[in-house]
Amino acid sequence: MRLHVESSGAGPALVLLHGWAMHGGIWSGVRERLARQFRLYLVDLPGHGFSPPCVPGSRRGTLDCMVDRVAEILPADCIVCGWSLGGLIAMELALRESLTVRKLALISTTPSFVKHRDWQWGMEAATLQLFAENLKRDYRKTLYRFLALQMDGGSDTTTKTMLARMRKSVFERGQPDETALEEGLQILLCSDMRGKIMQIRQRVLLFQGENDVITHPKAASWMNRQFHNSTLIMLPACGHAPFLSYPDQFTDHMIGLLDSIN
Repeated sequence: MRLHVESSGAGPALVLLHGWAMHGGIWSGVRERLARQFRLYLVDLPGHGFSPPCVPGSRRGTLDCMVDRVAEILPADCIVCGWSLGGLIAMELALRESLTVRKLALISTTPSFVKHRDWQWGMEAATLQLFAENLKRDYRKTLYRFLALQMDGGSDTTTKTMLARMRKSVFERGQPDETALEEGLQILLCSDMRGKIMQIRQRVLLFQGENDVITHPKAASWMNRQFHNSTLIMLPACGHAPFLSYPDQFTDHMIGLLDSIN
């Protein structure tokens, strides 16, 4: 029941955690270059790609369950890079596995995906709830709509190409587990880490698209002020997937993270 993990390359350990509804194959565009500098661990999160879902029980479908499963496969003294939902998991791992997680890279991540009275940089809860309802009616159409949202805000010359690539990629490892998709949306709907992130002591690199419609750029700026040691990379004409829109800049900054001060 262990998670599916693909390893390649040599060097310091770098664990890559994908976003909702995707799998480890989403990193194919940056994998080869990163593998020249890192020992890569491309993880399929529970219920995604080739990984089995969380075992039924009291913690199934929760962020804690996701974190538990990923913690089982973490290599020693690693850098953890999480995109979107994967970023929530990465932050929790940094707190819980502080002796194992050396540094963090967070891509299009927010401590709360949902708006609150004191947090205006999230999505309307009704939007995510509607996604959950539509997922039950037509999961394929709902996934394609979510992929399109991720590409919103990118340059016209690359958006169509990247969207086609993501649509092809999402089903490359079979049909996603529908229960896991529903549970993932609930994690995005219910998680709020605003009160925790100041406890993260590791070096943090933040990647954010300035036109992201899923995670607000101001949320990334807020996080950058809360962390003890962080750098924010704000990318122009970019939506929710900076590592797809700017693969060279992404890999350059990840390699630079190796030499940054702890």
